[in-house]
Amino acid sequence: MSVRAWRTRAATTFTTEKRPATGSRGMVVTNHPLASAAGSEMLAAGGNAIDAAVAAQFALTVVEPMMIGLIGGGTAHIRTADGTHTVLDGMSVVPGAGTPDMYRPIPGAPPEVFDVADQENTVGPKSVAAPGSLRAWCLALQRFGTMPLADVMQPAIRLAARGFTVTPYLNDCITSAVADLVKDPLIAARYMPGGSVLPAGTRLVQGDYAEALTLIAQQGEGALHGGPLGDLVAEHMARTGGYVSRADLATYRVVERAPLRAPYRGWEIVGPPPPAASGVHILQMLNILEGYDVGAMGFGTVDTLHLLAEVLKIAFADRAAATADPDFVAVPVARLISKDYAAERRARIDLAKAQAWGPGVSPGQGTHTTHLTVADGMGNVVASTQTINNLFGARYIVPGTGMIPNNYMSNFDPRPGRALSIAPGKRVTTSMSPVMALRDGNVVYALGLPGGKKIFPSAMQALVNLIDHGMSLQEAVEAPRIWTEGVQLEVEGSIPEAVQAGLAARGHTIQVMPTVAGGMNAIQFHEDGSMTGAACWRADGTPMGTGGGLARAGVRFVLETRR
Repeated sequence: MSVRAWRTRAATTFTTEKRPATGSRGMVVTNHPLASAAGSEMLAAGGNAIDAAVAAQFALTVVEPMMIGLIGGGTAHIRTADGTHTVLDGMSVVPGAGTPDMYRPIPGAPPEVFDVADQENTVGPKSVAAPGSLRAWCLALQRFGTMPLADVMQPAIRLAARGFTVTPYLNDCITSAVADLVKDPLIAARYMPGGSVLPAGTRLVQGDYAEALTLIAQQGEGALHGGPLGDLVAEHMARTGGYVSRADLATYRVVERAPLRAPYRGWEIVGPPPPAASGVHILQMLNILEGYDVGAMGFGTVDTLHLLAEVLKIAFADRAAATADPDFVAVPVARLISKDYAAERRARIDLAKAQAWGPGVSPGQGTHTTHLTVADGMGNVVASTQTINNLFGARYIVPGTGMIPNNYMSNFDPRPGRALSIAPGKRVTTSMSPVMALRDGNVVYALGLPGGKKIFPSAMQALVNLIDHGMSLQEAVEAPRIWTEGVQLEVEGSIPEAVQAGLAARGHTIQVMPTVAGGMNAIQFHEDGSMTGAACWRADGTPMGTGGGLARAGVRFVLETRR
């Protein structure tokens, strides 16, 4: 990112690397142009935002295979034209064979580190949790869409069968995962044919995956959840020591949840509830920030970034202690998002120096992702974050399916007796943050991004950029970010050295990173009915707007001939 100026009193002005798109009849913003095109194809065919979002998600499984898959999980925040908000929780769950002591934790690991012996919870079949992606997408289409499943899947099937061009971003992702990918013959053959990483510009065809998608288009979600694809997954698990069974696939259920809502400076922020950590802790952090004039402190100043870092540490301390699957842990949501609790935590912040933070609450009972934001001209909006967890998930392909499974078991604490400890059927806690910001009941911003634990802190910073610093949508998604959960303070390299030095002087241990979290994409809704879509430089994000429309009623084309 090239920074044109760094103001210390108002907002930073950026020479953004990308440009926004505008539309009046629809907007699709995903982290790959071909997925955005797949969603736009549905809008052009008369579908709504939900049809477009589901089509884009299937397409992303083809063109962003390192991020998203049918053996994955996700969270979708849907606002329908009548103003109703619904969160579809399709997160993965612990298999029925899971136990609190199923892994061997690395001795002496800090509380936030879930490493186990032989990477069993990170790489390979033992790291896979029961998936929910496909079932959630099918439910979204059935409940809120207008088009048949077979129709919305056609772009994905076409891309898998005919191939697409590998981008430099995909090439970089393959390169970073080589050490594990080479261990599995199928995934190595696909992404490192002949022993070399697929170069950018190569055409990647995935015939076996095209066949799997075609089977799903014919049989529906049952092809995986109880059908022939599920049998292949379960049989491979049984042969290789994995835990996901046919019963786990057949009995998986999507949960519909009411979102969390809270005010912030005259806005209403709406986000996912637990087991998602995002809604709870975004609202918690904004409540604390509301006691400061963040706009006057200036974007990117030492004062502002120090304050954000302290607020992040508070949120992560509480997240570790209390945020988990509400079916297993009584998450104190009301207290966490209350103004009184925010005032208690705010009173301990020292604006002159960094400090360590412990949890202020306890439960009542004892990074790689992708995102899309889609809207149509009828008032339907979808913000959906989907993942197979780490880059390339469990880092192997299930034979006969072309599918890469998740490695979601790495998100559970391998030590018994904690909020995130393993239990059969327990749902993964996630940082996914498909959030919307409303004014007078009308959605103005919808946004989200990938990035593991860095997702909800980055989404919060984008909201602050928009509301407190008055940034344009493009500036807000591309602006430099920070992240910490209590140890090192990660800062993106475009934050000036003088600011980094000022933060170090207050006691922060600085680590400069090329990126903090992944490619954010967002939509802004204007009073005239138009919309703006923006995607940032951290991924292959591409906004595509739809305008125009059908001919005026009663218009006839008259062919004139001259003799």
